Amino acid sequence: MKRNYPHMGQVAGANMGPNMGPNMGPNMVAGANDQFCPDCPTQTIYDPPVTQYENVFHPQLVNVVHAVEVVKQHHCCPVYQHCYTYSEKDVMVSSVKRGKRTKTSSKKRTRK
Repeated sequence: MKRNYPHMGQVAGANMGPNMGPNMGPNMVAGANDQFCPDCPTQTIYDPPVTQYENVFHPQLVNVVHAVEVVKQHHCCPVYQHCYTYSEKDVMVSSVKRGKRTKTSSKKRTRK
């Protein structure tokens, strides 16, 4: 029988011998009784280490350069500047008054 713990001596369990009792099967461990109490030395067993990660964040300055291109678009738009030209002419007007004409309707003009 290969033992994992060489300093423990006899291990209770399967194939213990005739003192197993009536309710003990080969897969059961014998309980402690008042008659027998061995002096077992303390033993230290180490499990393989478990890796546990703890995330710690630290501020890191990162320069971000934003390139901005300004495009100036030039447009021609009409701005109206009003200029006036003047001309003069002389016209002769008679001072004689003419008689007042009566207006004829269009019906009378067509009857002729």
